Amino acid sequence: MDYIQITPQQREKMLSAVGAASIEDLLKQVPDELRLKGDLNLPQAMDELTLQRHLSQLAAANRPAGQKVCFLGAGAYDHFIPTVVDSLAGQSEFVTAYTPYQAEASQGALQAFFEFQTMVCQLTGMEVANASLYEGATASAEAVLMAINITGKRRVLVSRGVHPHYRQVLKTYLSDLPAEYVEIALKDGVTDPSALAAALIDDTACVVVQSPNFLGLLEKVDTLAAPVQQHGGLAIQIFSPISLGIIKGPGALKTDIAVAEGQPLGIPLSYGGPYLGIFATRMTHVRRMPGRLVGQTTDIDGKRAFCLTLQTREQHIRREKATSNVCTNQGLMALRAAIYLAAMGPAGIREVAQACHDKAAYFAQQAKSAGLKCRFAGEFFNEVLVQLPGGIEKAQAAAATANILPGYAVGADYSELSDCLLLAFTEKRTRQEIDQLVQALATA
Repeated sequence: MDYIQITPQQREKMLSAVGAASIEDLLKQVPDELRLKGDLNLPQAMDELTLQRHLSQLAAANRPAGQKVCFLGAGAYDHFIPTVVDSLAGQSEFVTAYTPYQAEASQGALQAFFEFQTMVCQLTGMEVANASLYEGATASAEAVLMAINITGKRRVLVSRGVHPHYRQVLKTYLSDLPAEYVEIALKDGVTDPSALAAALIDDTACVVVQSPNFLGLLEKVDTLAAPVQQHGGLAIQIFSPISLGIIKGPGALKTDIAVAEGQPLGIPLSYGGPYLGIFATRMTHVRRMPGRLVGQTTDIDGKRAFCLTLQTREQHIRREKATSNVCTNQGLMALRAAIYLAAMGPAGIREVAQACHDKAAYFAQQAKSAGLKCRFAGEFFNEVLVQLPGGIEKAQAAAATANILPGYAVGADYSELSDCLLLAFTEKRTRQEIDQLVQALATA
């Protein structure tokens, strides 16, 4: 979009229209401690050659996860990405495509999204999936808004086992709505059914459960969902897409809406994004689903063709009738996920999932032999919470000397677990690397 200069007179006219005396009036809602005071701390101007050298030096100071042995997880995982994903997704026809406003002219892009939707349904056991959302946190919040719209109810029950960032995004979404956000406590690392029962009332719109949860443990989703559904609410599950290679999917667990972060499906860590929001539901609720839904049809010649079947979004002049304010989908990331799923196939996803679990189980066994304690005894997929009474900082320092990124310290999100590290194991980690990790943690 071109930058268009406005005159002081035009600025005053716009301020008058919104009832503001000055630009400062518009910024009053920004807390003073967050406002910029003075000039930015930038060096003097440089010539192009000097600037390139300076930026190269800054970039060289970074140590990306690929240069270390990465056991970080907590929502973003260091999985293997087959070369075919980069090769096909990098084709100029896909890379240059923007949100098509005359979508049917972009048959190739629509077909890719249709295949993505189809594979998401096959993976989850759900009946319909959209063409993707921004990322996992947004998808989770949109699922809650959808549940509120479907049920007409206002209480939202959220397990404390849901990713802390997702919970914060959801609180922000609900902050200006007539909705009640209630967190459900954990017991032994998983959602406490008695706490859920105590919080359940007739005005409950939904319960949000993540399985595997943020602490790595599998939740009894169907058991938690049943009482809420009996009260007329919906069950929302946040799932791990890779885990569905070996554990029951949301469809088999009677979930009403299933959402996920699609990053493990062929998307690199990339400093935290862009990522991919996966969203699937029951056909009963399809007209309340946010975003875009690609459908299959035939053209005037009877040939297979694709179209945007549903697009009840604000950009399509739906205004107050729009299902949400989501205005596009992560097209390139959805394409990467579709290529990854097609290349791996059911057998490949199962093999990756099994490898992730087996390596996490091997760590748990070796950690116990080395005198380390896994904080919870419940069933897990590929993440393990290990307790380190000697101190997190010492453990991280010991791991760093072995070129290891040892995991995520959960104390900032769970104060009662301030001496615990969350470790993630993917198919990329070797037995030797896991043994080195155990040795580093045991030494600390």
